[in-house]
Amino acid sequence: MSNKPSNLRTTHADILIVGGGLVGGVAARALGNAGFSVAVVDGEDPKTATAAGFDGRASAIAAASERLLDAIGVWPHLAPDVCPILDIRVADGQSPMFLHYDHDDVGLGPLGYLAENRHIRRAVLASLADDLTGSGKIDFRAPMRVNDLTRSATGVTATLSDGSEITGSLAIAADGRGSRIREAAGINTTSWRYPQEAIVCTVEHEFPHANVAHEHFLPAGPFAILPLGGTPEKPGCRSSIVWTERAEHARQFVALDDDAFLTELARRFGDFMGEIKVIGPRFCHPLGLQFAETSITDRLVLIGDADHGMHPIAGQGLNMGYRDVAALVDTLTEARTVGLDIGSSAVLERYKRWRRFDNTLMLAVTDGLNRLFSNDIAPIRMARDMGLAAVDKMPPLKKMLMRSAMGIMGDLPSLMRR
Repeated sequence: MSNKPSNLRTTHADILIVGGGLVGGVAARALGNAGFSVAVVDGEDPKTATAAGFDGRASAIAAASERLLDAIGVWPHLAPDVCPILDIRVADGQSPMFLHYDHDDVGLGPLGYLAENRHIRRAVLASLADDLTGSGKIDFRAPMRVNDLTRSATGVTATLSDGSEITGSLAIAADGRGSRIREAAGINTTSWRYPQEAIVCTVEHEFPHANVAHEHFLPAGPFAILPLGGTPEKPGCRSSIVWTERAEHARQFVALDDDAFLTELARRFGDFMGEIKVIGPRFCHPLGLQFAETSITDRLVLIGDADHGMHPIAGQGLNMGYRDVAALVDTLTEARTVGLDIGSSAVLERYKRWRRFDNTLMLAVTDGLNRLFSNDIAPIRMARDMGLAAVDKMPPLKKMLMRSAMGIMGDLPSLMRR
């Protein structure tokens, strides 16, 4: 995975992907498997992006996303570092009423998996290296930047920061919420910041988590305890914390000394897993919602956070990006089969119709949930508690909600079917 040799100034690929991270790298692997030649340009140094101090977050990988990663060869690299989620417990503050999801009620294995983002990146890069040593269909260049992307009626041309060029039939923007490719294409976004930030850290606890994910709704926002793999000496005794706090307080908490921070954390965590301690650095991430006015334009597709960014309350952000990838693979493969230009408007419109409603619905759901639960208004709190308790007593509804969270409902792309 080195920069392009200086004697090769212009190369051609069927598809150019800008951004080789959690979503862009998976798109490259999936499209390469489908027989497309792919060039990936990523601005991050792989060593930096896989370091423990890069962002500290962990992501939920839904069952359908696991199917995708397994089908394209990423999962074997990631499996040793994931933790299955067998149960989810949702509670509103200190209320005795709660909602419990049990994987046995669906009978299709774990509800999902938790993996640290650095491990996902490492697995994606390892899978791309597999291809680089084999068919050579994936040309990965990092750290590298796209200085200019020109789109015409016949194709795209990218000029890179080392002066080289890549030509292709289609460009995919997978370069995150602040996508430079989206901005250069003139695609506007609708966005707003929540008055919240997410404090992220990893804790070690005295007793095992038993593969249960906990989400407590507190007045400032959700407080999630997400199970991670432990150590051989203490299996199941690590969890990722996503602590949503008012923006004006979050950075003050992160800046506390270790003892004071642990005291504040323990007040919210509770003592049900025994003593806890923070391991590794702690981070603070702003929270907001963002969606592009369109996911396609001339010979350009937006996927993942470049197209839609949502609140982490439901743990679905990465999974929606993976659904983008799987749907795009199906769309482009079918177009090539019948001899269509994969970058044509007719082909890209089909992808847009497939994904637009699903992404818009999830954005609305996460926004609504955050607004509903991030307050301490007594009548609303009482209605929430009664709602959680009611859903918990309705097995058919619970099963439907679990299947939805697992990503196994609706019009599934082929890579997400089993």
